Amino acid sequence: MTPLRSGGSVPGVVEADDLGTYVVKFTGSAQGRKALVAEVIVGELARALGLRFPELVLVHFDPAIADGEPHQEVRDLHAASSGLNLGMDYLPGAKDFTPDLAKVFPVDPLEAGRIVWLDALTVNVDRTVHSSNLMVWPTLGTVPPRLWLIDHGAALVFHHRWDGTDPAKAYDFRHHALGHYGPDVRAADAELAPRVTGELLRRVVAEVPDAWLTDHASPAEAREAYVSYLHARVRASAQWLPTDFPSREELAAEEARRAAKNQQGRPAWLRQVPDLHGKPAAEQDWSVHLG
Repeated sequence: MTPLRSGGSVPGVVEADDLGTYVVKFTGSAQGRKALVAEVIVGELARALGLRFPELVLVHFDPAIADGEPHQEVRDLHAASSGLNLGMDYLPGAKDFTPDLAKVFPVDPLEAGRIVWLDALTVNVDRTVHSSNLMVWPTLGTVPPRLWLIDHGAALVFHHRWDGTDPAKAYDFRHHALGHYGPDVRAADAELAPRVTGELLRRVVAEVPDAWLTDHASPAEAREAYVSYLHARVRASAQWLPTDFPSREELAAEEARRAAKNQQGRPAWLRQVPDLHGKPAAEQDWSVHLG
């Protein structure tokens, strides 16, 4: 139906033959198939733990469908993505969880803790203040809007270099999109860690198509590598559990210092131009593409 150019992978809104509408991520994108592997594993794990994440489907894509696309770059992407791709259920009218929205949108500390805990477990480095990869939906009707997780292609960073990766390694989550909500990660760890068993991980990893698992001698060996790493990481949660989150005031002060430093480094003629570094280009509202 239309490409979405707000992200580097250029996914597309696609209507499938089951009459469902999906945001499809293509195997031919620059991020490659490992991003799709991460999407499946983290998304299905999130759902198994009770977090809100849109349904994933496997999409058999024929590039001829998009022959009318005017942009050569997008046509090339489609041509390189014939066959099996990954679709995520489209949330009509969903809005980005932007920094401005985060100032007023209510999030329970335990819910925030669960999301931060999942991101820490799966080493998701792309849920920051300025790139939340969270959506608010629904935005119409009587049902209250809730947070939905999307876009986990940047998670599981360890599968880009299996050698020398430490399952107990800590990461800096101070600038997590939900850090200023006072996430109760200790309560989340007590609740979720016992549920991430080897059996659950095997069930989740089994959802990844064999053709996308090319790092090891066989798909079965690759699946076991993911299970072993994540199982070891959850058992080491005491070593990587993030707890040091700055307050809203501390974040604002840090942002002001950064902006002042950038302003000082600008030539005089450029100082009147707004500094948009680290800010999203525009709020994403998928419904505008559907007419």
